[in-house]
Amino acid sequence: MNKNSRFGIITLAVIGLAGLGYIAYSANRSPVAGPLAVSNAPGPGKPGASGAPASFPTSVEVAKVAGSDFSDDVSAVGTLKSNESVVLRPETAGRIASIGFKDGALVAKGAVLITLDSAIQDAELQQARANLALARSSHQRNVELVGRKFLSQQALDSSGATLKVQEAAVRLAEAKAAKMRIKAPFKGMLGLRNVSVGDYLKDGQDLINIEDVATLRVDFKLPEAYQGRISQGQTVEVLSDALPGERFKAVLDAIDPMVDQNGRSISARARLDNAAGKLRPGMFVRVRLLFGERKGVLMVPEQAIVPGGQPAVFKVADGKAALVKVRLGVRRAAQVEVLEGLSEGDLVVTAGQLKLREGAMVKAVGEGAPAAPQPAATAGK
Repeated sequence: MNKNSRFGIITLAVIGLAGLGYIAYSANRSPVAGPLAVSNAPGPGKPGASGAPASFPTSVEVAKVAGSDFSDDVSAVGTLKSNESVVLRPETAGRIASIGFKDGALVAKGAVLITLDSAIQDAELQQARANLALARSSHQRNVELVGRKFLSQQALDSSGATLKVQEAAVRLAEAKAAKMRIKAPFKGMLGLRNVSVGDYLKDGQDLINIEDVATLRVDFKLPEAYQGRISQGQTVEVLSDALPGERFKAVLDAIDPMVDQNGRSISARARLDNAAGKLRPGMFVRVRLLFGERKGVLMVPEQAIVPGGQPAVFKVADGKAALVKVRLGVRRAAQVEVLEGLSEGDLVVTAGQLKLREGAMVKAVGEGAPAAPQPAATAGK
């Protein structure tokens, strides 16, 4: 390619780029015209004829504020515990001589459950009793001799002290022998044993647990906001997933005076009659504390609450949205109680709040929207 041809190609390219730039510049400078601009131009008798842009209503979902009756209560989760619970352990070491129970049996208070080999303790007790009999006889004889002036008062005092020492020795031997028999401290149900006859036990070794399950304790926690509403004697309803459909009645028995600073909760305990034996310690239960019945409570869907600082909702009236501050109460089943700010029958926005502002035109849709007016019948048809 010669030098003149190359120069001609470059010149044509520059001219083309300049033409394209001029076309783009002219297009951006030209006003938009066409059927769309004409159709949107305000005219006499049309909205926006004064020069202001026309506003279109925003479609939002609404719901009516409804009054309902419901039980005033609070729910929590709890754990069942035995009224009395203890793990039996021997106070002295020894070998098991006999076992007087079956696993899982119901035993009476004072029943002998395990007997340890007490041959040494029994022998010590017999020896102490023999010494006591000798000391008592010697002291009685000294009393008679002192009465006849054959013995000094000092000798009588010495024999009296010896008698008291032997009486204490008998009581000590009896206590040692009694510790070789492990008894039930209260009426209850036994667990599963892990020892057998002949096993050598150390003092403090776990033997078996005994549980008083005729009455159960229900331990649960409530938010500190309920501190002023709970008191001893209130009715507590207990439900267990293991027994669907069954409800058990308990009575609030005690309230911890100290609020848990970690969870800001109140620990409470109720007592439950379990004479039928359907419930067992350690079970997970649902607790419902009843405060009474409430009438005409105003409820709105939770999604109607505008997210932010102070609770508020958008109320629809005369086709416009108004932001109304409200005071809320309890929440239940995706509904929230409104204590102040609304009246029964008011329409509140449940979806589309982020598109709204104070006084915005809205078009209500949903279950709470007012019904469309029916066309009038034509006369003289």
